[in-house]
Amino acid sequence: MANYTIEVFMGDALNAGNANTVFINLIGTKDISEPQILGHSAEMLCCSKTLTVSCKESLGPFFLVQLELKALELEDHWFCSKVIVTDPEGRQRLFPCYQWLSPKKKTILREATAKLSHKDTEEMAVGHRLEDVAKKCEDFIWGVYDSEMPHIVQVDSASGLPYEVRFSFTKEKEFQHSLLNTSLDLKLKNFHPTNTWNSMEELEDLQWNAPWTHEYIKKHWMTDTFFGYQFLNGSNPMMIKRCSKLPNNFPVTNDMVKSALPKESSLEKEMEKGNIFLCDYARLDGIVGNVIDGIQQYLAAPLCLLFSNPQGKLLPIAIQLKQKPEAQNPIFLPTDSKHDWLLAKLFVRNAEFNEHELNFHLLRTHLLAEVFTMATLRALPSVHPLFKLLFPHIRYTLQINIMARKQLMSAEGIFSTSCAIGLKGMITLMRRATASLTYSSLCLPDNIKERGLENIPHYYYRDDGLKLWNIIHKFVNGVVAHYYTDRDVQEDSELQTWLTEIVEHGFLKNDNSGIPKSFHTVAELVKFVTMLIFTVSAQHAAVNNGQLDFGAWMPNFPSTMKAPPPTTKGQATAESILAALPDVKHTLKLMSALHLLSKKSSDHYPFGYYPEELFVEAVPLQKMEQFRQDLKALEGEIEARNKNLELPYDYLNPKNVANSVDL
Repeated sequence: MANYTIEVFMGDALNAGNANTVFINLIGTKDISEPQILGHSAEMLCCSKTLTVSCKESLGPFFLVQLELKALELEDHWFCSKVIVTDPEGRQRLFPCYQWLSPKKKTILREATAKLSHKDTEEMAVGHRLEDVAKKCEDFIWGVYDSEMPHIVQVDSASGLPYEVRFSFTKEKEFQHSLLNTSLDLKLKNFHPTNTWNSMEELEDLQWNAPWTHEYIKKHWMTDTFFGYQFLNGSNPMMIKRCSKLPNNFPVTNDMVKSALPKESSLEKEMEKGNIFLCDYARLDGIVGNVIDGIQQYLAAPLCLLFSNPQGKLLPIAIQLKQKPEAQNPIFLPTDSKHDWLLAKLFVRNAEFNEHELNFHLLRTHLLAEVFTMATLRALPSVHPLFKLLFPHIRYTLQINIMARKQLMSAEGIFSTSCAIGLKGMITLMRRATASLTYSSLCLPDNIKERGLENIPHYYYRDDGLKLWNIIHKFVNGVVAHYYTDRDVQEDSELQTWLTEIVEHGFLKNDNSGIPKSFHTVAELVKFVTMLIFTVSAQHAAVNNGQLDFGAWMPNFPSTMKAPPPTTKGQATAESILAALPDVKHTLKLMSALHLLSKKSSDHYPFGYYPEELFVEAVPLQKMEQFRQDLKALEGEIEARNKNLELPYDYLNPKNVANSVDL
């Protein structure tokens, strides 16, 4: 007889136990054990259970663990974290699970040692990895939200997702709970949702659980210094570019801006020095404003010129609100009346709202993360080293995106009901943004160089981001190089299929994107995986975590404008500016959404925290530990730097970065 000792671990997921019966057996190349009853899954909550399985002979050098959940009265699901099997020779083998098991299907687990497809020679092993991928391709089917945008999972609601990728603590309930609490809190303020604002002072009564930045932003939001600062370290540090030559459609003259420049200098000289920068919102051009509650809304497609002065301050020096230069499209300047200049900046901030939320946040983190998740689930078996490496970084992404489409992108969502861009305009902007999506723009070192931002001072997003990129690259290189040579990269058909899925469904086969069509070297693979992990972790943190901080004071981040862009100077007043801002009702709706989007989930995983035991080899385990140490060191650097800043930049502090897009 050959005796195998089996220890099954349940984990501590909420509602992980139920009244169903769990069966287990071992399937080997030489023999198959009889199914053994583990007991009711409710009996094993937050603990493990051990049993011995006897076989007539050794199962052979390779075997699988099969788990089956049989329903009694209720079709509940059961969460299993891992299984450890000790063979007759005393060798322990880890079989990772970390998923919810359904009564409707058997779950077959493989030992944790990572294997590339062309190095997996055992017939049963090959069969298992093929079945693993085939089953996931059945469970995770590509869908289309819009033919010119990245593809999505074909599921209408979170309840339609396979249990293994759903929240362990249902996030949808947290969303509803937070929305209810926020709504109740706002009602206590005695706001009447149909009112327009009578004064800026009324906005102060709007705040509930105000973020730490609120008082600072309320005090500084109208200043040029803070306006410029946000392009570098606000919720969207991605629009600004160095300007070495003015666009033909932005005829700023030296006389217009000379008062903003040092004496003896000129616009041309400052451009040569690399001190002039541009934010161009051309993707918004031609989009007609939404109609909200029967009232026409407006948005602009501005160009904003900025100057990095000798004191290291980034200041706006010229704003044109439409793309086509003409008499009814004046260039606004800091020397204009304070109300004209403020109104021009408000239209830039509204344009910033749209570019930030739809392009840099939704498209370039959430939707790409969904593509990465789908490709990883569909193309890579669980035994593949890349699947093990990426698994923590795709956690909960599908469910959060499904919920986002319902809450934000539907006909009843925020963009339809409370934003100037509206649902039709949203799709137009995102189609344009998708068409302009490039691989280099997702690789931070390349992106910083392309935008000419290597030397602009006080750009903390760049400084912290590049350090994080390098730490991730070092970690990825250490793990990937353990499994791959250049030849292995070329021979790994599963890897190439994974890339093809990303190219076809994420970049829509756009030949101008620069996305690689195949991998040939370890270096190419390492860079791509670094980009993926950076996108879903650090980049998402950079554009997500500051939304409420910079948006809680509504005039700093207006979702809509109720007046058209001015066509002449000298017309703006304090009253006309107030009338142009979003009304009370839609301000409250947006504040609720920002509050919701900025709230950490109850099962938030900080960057580098990998509770699942997926690797067993010494090298990846050592690289993971070094990764955590490197992140901890960066955390200390950032916190030391922030002590000397008037407005600390903490969004890329590793402790504030999540492993995945789960928020």
